[in-house]
Amino acid sequence: MSPAREGPRKRMRDHIPDPTELVSVSQATLDDAIRKHAMFLRGETGGARCVFQYRNLSNLHFRSEDFSQADFAACLIVNANLSNGKFAGANFFGCDMRNSDFSDANLTRADLRGAYLAGANLTRAILKGADLREGKIMKRDEKGILMDRKRSGGVGAKTVFTGAKLTETNMTGVQAISADFTDADLSGVTMKDANMTGVSFEGANLADTDMTGTDLTSANMRSSIIAGTIMDNTEKLGLDTSGAVTEREMGSKLENLGKTLSELLEQHTLWVSTVGRRGRQLDLSGYDLRDVMDLRTFPLTAIHAVGANFLNQDLRHAELQSATFDRSDFRDCNMVKADLRGSSLKYAQMSRANLSGAMMCPLQFSNPDGSKRLQRADFSGASFRYTNFTGADLRDSILAGVDMAHAVLRNCDLRRADLTGAILKGAILENAKLDDAIIDFTAL
Repeated sequence: MSPAREGPRKRMRDHIPDPTELVSVSQATLDDAIRKHAMFLRGETGGARCVFQYRNLSNLHFRSEDFSQADFAACLIVNANLSNGKFAGANFFGCDMRNSDFSDANLTRADLRGAYLAGANLTRAILKGADLREGKIMKRDEKGILMDRKRSGGVGAKTVFTGAKLTETNMTGVQAISADFTDADLSGVTMKDANMTGVSFEGANLADTDMTGTDLTSANMRSSIIAGTIMDNTEKLGLDTSGAVTEREMGSKLENLGKTLSELLEQHTLWVSTVGRRGRQLDLSGYDLRDVMDLRTFPLTAIHAVGANFLNQDLRHAELQSATFDRSDFRDCNMVKADLRGSSLKYAQMSRANLSGAMMCPLQFSNPDGSKRLQRADFSGASFRYTNFTGADLRDSILAGVDMAHAVLRNCDLRRADLTGAILKGAILENAKLDDAIIDFTAL
C-alpha cells in the first residue's frame, strides 16, 4: 500500500523538504523511469516502479505513457504535459500541479488528496473512483513540533481545482469532501454517486452535469451555472444555490423569432452595407445562442446582443467586430483568433474563455473632414477570470475594472490599454507589451 494511503488525511516522514528545495528531475531521467516502469507493469526483470516523491517534475512531458501505480507524492508538477497518460491508482498526494495538461488522462482511483490543480486542463479525463479529499503533509519544526508543510501556490489541505477545465470528465463515485471547484468548468461531467459534502462550486459551469445520487450536503453552488444539471436522488441539505443560473435564466430560444439566423442576417447585412439606410440591424439581446450550430461561420459584425448567452460556443475566427455584447455570457467559449475590434463587452462574463490570438484592438474610421477616429474595444467591468489571452491584441482597449484574476496574458499586446482598477491577482504577464498602459502593478 502506498504510504500516502496509510492515514485518511495526513502524511509525515523524517526529513521533508520545502517546495523551494525540491530537486529537479530532467526529461532524460523521467524517460528512463518511463522505460523501467513499463517493464515493471509487464513483470519483466530489471523493471522498477516509478517513484518520484518530493521532486520537481515541472515542465516535463510524460509521453502519454502508462504510469499506473506510480508514486509522485508531494511533487511539484507545474505546467507539465500529462495528456493521454494512464495514471490508474497513481499517488499524487499533496502535489502542486497548477496549469498542467491532464486532458484525456486516466486517473481512475488515483490518490489526489490535497492536490493543487488550479488552472489545470482535465478535459475528458477519467477520475472515476479518485480520492479528492483533504490531505495534509506534516513536518517537524526546529523544536520538533509538528506543523503543516506549506505547499507552493496555495495553503491548506483542500484539493483545489479552481479555474480547472474538467469538461466531460468521468467522476463517478469520487470522494471529494471539501474540495474547491470554484470557477471550474465541469460542463457535461458525470458525477454520479459521489461524495461532494462541503464542496465549493461557486462560479463554476455545471451545465449538463449528471449528479445523480451524489451527496451535496452543505455544498456551495452560488453564482454557478446549473442549466441542464441532473440532481436526481441527491442529498441537498444545506446546499446553497443562490444566484445560480438555471435553464430558465438562459434566455429565449432563437426559434421564437420565427426566422432562421441566415434570414435575419440578410436584413442585417443590407443594413451594414447601406450604413443603416436599408435593412434592419440584427438584435439578439437576451437570446440563448448556446445551441446554434456553426455560429462562428455567420458574419456577426455590428450586431446588437445585450445580455445574450453564448456559453460554451465555438467562436474561433468569428467576426464579432463593432458589435454590442454588454452583459453577455461568453464563459468557456473557444474564441481563438476571434475578431472583436471596436466592440463593446461591458460587464460581460468571459471566465475561462480561450481568447488566444484574438483581435481586441480599435477600429479606425474616417470622419467627414478626412480626419481619423478610433473606436476602442470596451470591456469595462468584464470578468476574465482564468481566461487565456495568449498572443491577443489588446492595444488601446478599455479594461477598467475588469477581473483578470489568474488570466494568462502571455505575449499579449497591451500597449496604451486602460487597466484602471483591474484585478490582476495571479495573472501571468510574461512577455506582455505594456508600453503606455495604465496599470497598477501592485494588483498583481
